[in-house]
Amino acid sequence: MAFNFNAKDFYDTGSYAKETARIFDICNGCRLCFNLCPSFDVLFKRIDELDGEMDKLTDKDTKKVVDLCYDCKLCFPKCPYTPPHNYMLDFPRHMLRGKVIDAKKKGVRLQDQMLSRTDLLGTVSTKAAPIVNWTLESKPFRVLMEKTIGIHRERNLPKYASRTFVSWYKRHKRAEPAGADAPKVIFFHTCSVNYNDVDTGKAAIQVLEKNGVHVEVPPQKCCGMPYLDGGDIDNAKKHAAYNLRQLADYVKKGYDVVSPGPSCSYLMKQEYPMLSNDPDAKLVASHTFDLMEYIAKLNKGGQFSKDFKKSQGKITYHLPCHLKAQNIGFKSRDVLQLIPDTEVEVVAKCSGHDGTWSLKKEHFRMSLEVGEPLFSKFRDGGTAASDCPLAQLQIEKGSGTKPRHPIQILRDAYGMEEDPKA
Repeated sequence: MAFNFNAKDFYDTGSYAKETARIFDICNGCRLCFNLCPSFDVLFKRIDELDGEMDKLTDKDTKKVVDLCYDCKLCFPKCPYTPPHNYMLDFPRHMLRGKVIDAKKKGVRLQDQMLSRTDLLGTVSTKAAPIVNWTLESKPFRVLMEKTIGIHRERNLPKYASRTFVSWYKRHKRAEPAGADAPKVIFFHTCSVNYNDVDTGKAAIQVLEKNGVHVEVPPQKCCGMPYLDGGDIDNAKKHAAYNLRQLADYVKKGYDVVSPGPSCSYLMKQEYPMLSNDPDAKLVASHTFDLMEYIAKLNKGGQFSKDFKKSQGKITYHLPCHLKAQNIGFKSRDVLQLIPDTEVEVVAKCSGHDGTWSLKKEHFRMSLEVGEPLFSKFRDGGTAASDCPLAQLQIEKGSGTKPRHPIQILRDAYGMEEDPKA
């Protein structure tokens, strides 16, 4: 069946159970995704334990499969039965449906409520960043966090910036418009850039302006992905509606939407039209680009500067799952390889972080097992890159090397210095 957040029977447990049985039966007969994630591993092993008798799967079995799905989306492009096939199979969205139904019945868990409020946490934490960062590294506090809200004590967490990206941008001396025909973008900065990795946002603005792009940064909220992680569909819809109101008028004036976060660009492209009945959702989705996808678009149109000053040598680049799910190819690799004397090795494996999933004490160890094939590629040193801020954290945890966003490497190649004002 077609997936629809707004369908009348979306929250009906009988309809959900019937669709679950249908999907599990199709997946069991195929098993193409047997090695993609813990959900499939647990599902297939359980079916084998029951000698293939699907009707013996319990609600507890289903709940375990749902909880182990971290929404990486890797099964969707691999599946031969996704729409428009008449099976209409969408495994990750059905797992999301299970989380939403559970949250509606039992309420959103305190842990998910805390982890999803990125704007609130970021606003408060940046105002006292040195104290917050010190506290987050304190072992007694981390033990307390684990016992109260279930964030694993060994999970490395992003540090907070003393000033947000938005505060930097307000003081940034913007480039003069490059003419009436200059490309125009809305920069959807993401929570990670605004509160944690401000330099990625600064590098993006520097590179975009160097290439004659007119940039605007209107008010915006979290894209809503953390709410979906916890099944909080109502807050995800509210955030989508707010962002669509801010973005749609600009898009109608000829702006594109550009985001440095793969999960955010994925959500706006693929999920906003499902989360919202607003006709502008499809309009915004069709004009949304991942940052490096947009840079590649400039290059294809002959609008990309190749005024490089520094080669970057060998780069080990991690292709995030939510870029794979966008089916846009290897845009970061393609752009970085335009830099003279630069070689890019692509590692297209899941990091295992996946939103809020690996923060939770019950999944942390498993997340490292999922990411191990990726970590091994980054232990030899050299320049490491990934577009995903969460994958960067996970790779740092598993290999000791913290990747940078490709846009930062591109700025280095141009010979532009990092703006110290933050």
